[in-house]
Amino acid sequence: MVPAATIESVDYLSPAFFAGLRPGFALTSVDGQPLRDVIDWMWIACDNEVSVCYVDENGVEGSAVLVRDDGQEWGISFSELLFEPARQCSNRCTFCFMRQLPPMSRPSLSFRDDDYRLSFLQGNFVTFTNATDSDVARIVEQHLSPLRFSLHAIDAKTRLSLIGPRAPRGIEVVEHLLQSGIQIHAQIVLVPGVNDGEELVRTLAWAYERAGILDVGIVPLGYTKYQNTFTKSFDSPETAMTVLDTVEPFRVQAEQERGYAWAYPADEFYCNAFGTHVLDHLPPPESYGDFDMFEDGIGMVRLFADDFLQAGDLLNSVAAVFGESGNTCYFVHGSAQDAFLPRLLDRSPVAGNIVPLSVANEYFGGNVTVTGLLSGRDIAHALDQAHRFGPQRSFAVVQSVVFNADGVTVDDWTIEDISQHAPIPVHVVSCQPSGFLPEIESLLRREGE
Repeated sequence: MVPAATIESVDYLSPAFFAGLRPGFALTSVDGQPLRDVIDWMWIACDNEVSVCYVDENGVEGSAVLVRDDGQEWGISFSELLFEPARQCSNRCTFCFMRQLPPMSRPSLSFRDDDYRLSFLQGNFVTFTNATDSDVARIVEQHLSPLRFSLHAIDAKTRLSLIGPRAPRGIEVVEHLLQSGIQIHAQIVLVPGVNDGEELVRTLAWAYERAGILDVGIVPLGYTKYQNTFTKSFDSPETAMTVLDTVEPFRVQAEQERGYAWAYPADEFYCNAFGTHVLDHLPPPESYGDFDMFEDGIGMVRLFADDFLQAGDLLNSVAAVFGESGNTCYFVHGSAQDAFLPRLLDRSPVAGNIVPLSVANEYFGGNVTVTGLLSGRDIAHALDQAHRFGPQRSFAVVQSVVFNADGVTVDDWTIEDISQHAPIPVHVVSCQPSGFLPEIESLLRREGE
């Protein structure tokens, strides 16, 4: 079957609009070539005139010619990034989080993609173990750069134990891509006793020798209660500090030679190593470069703290409204934020008004503590307990990262579901202080009207 690119929207008075294309139409070819994904669309439709074939919403085939001026967009957005199924992962990674999910989790949570196109388009990390020679040729031809690579280890035996029998293919592909001018963001999932210590040193040294590897993020093993392989990660101050000490020489060398740190331990290592004093030990913001590893939990604490500390006028304004309302706001968060959030709030004008509510993750268990993986059930339970023993005139806010694009939590609860099971009103707010502080103030003013 020929892949079809379904049009989600067409900008009014755009070239696509004037050519007669409409939402619901599915493009079957552009200049006679089929489209596998939006990358093909951007690659093929790069000139100012293209011909397209399509099937309309009634199944009728048609064609059109699109013409645009220099610098003008075609005015089309598609319903999906890929017009054919995403590549699934066929590795046997011992640390794979998708294999540790609760029973009856929705299928989208357990889908393990390993598609280089999603690495380019969305920043997903991939192993390249399923990349064919034609895939590699396409990456080079279309210069799909930078890409994100799950490195984990360089030693062949260690990679085999971590990833499985296709592990060598990943290094082979990356070496070829680097030699062809493709740049790479690399990631290491660190497993105690496997790829830490001297193996981590060897892996970082190998990566540093390759200028095309722009940076390396080091994240700790995460595990749930739905497995029996792991019982520890780098959760103690001693083990977390050991990782930081191992990585530090590479950071110092990179700062001197490249002007940025290059090797980035996840925030979790700093929080576990320094506890409530973590804000005194985080690297400065400039050492994070462009925060390219932000979605991996690298630099999140730094940005959150800096944003909060720069919000003086906002904090004073919110505190004044709290004083008028007599209300209390519970700020829901995962226990990963315990190391810094209470300290920030306690030393601010909103101390006692915005109360941090740390929610234990019973849904996943294990060492899962990030806010984004909180379940609706756990949040509702924590709010019920807090309300029983706390101020009665209160409401709660939940950071938007708890919900996916469809507005549901990992256990398929919506904000309405949480509200129905919680004893107080619950609202969704932004994740950064410059966003959620005015939103909280707006909620207070709305209630006071």
